[in-house]
Amino acid sequence: MNIVADESVDFGIISLLRQNGISVVAIAEENFGIKDEEVLAIAVKNQCLLITEDKDFGELTYRLKMEHKGILLIRLGDLPRLERIEIAAQIIVKHLDHLNNNFSVLDKRGIRIKTAHKKR
Repeated sequence: MNIVADESVDFGIISLLRQNGISVVAIAEENFGIKDEEVLAIAVKNQCLLITEDKDFGELTYRLKMEHKGILLIRLGDLPRLERIEIAAQIIVKHLDHLNNNFSVLDKRGIRIKTAHKKR
């Protein structure tokens, strides 16, 4: 498994990542309705990047300093759906190795990869 996708992630992104050979566990398929902390714990346990469209994960990692193995916050909601799906999947495929263990934000200006504060 390479990625855990929070239930907020458009399933079109998940499908396109899978078509590109990336293993994705979709919370919407496996554990619909679980708390954000539980989603983060699944990603940490499996040493996976977490992709989400929910900004609450920033609070969990920055303010509460919860451990993670990489989070990508997708903020492309103002783009048409098909364009959003294609851009997100392309960026993830291209930058997957750099996204691990960092907190990153993808918006219409591009991707920002930041080293996040993590529990040791």
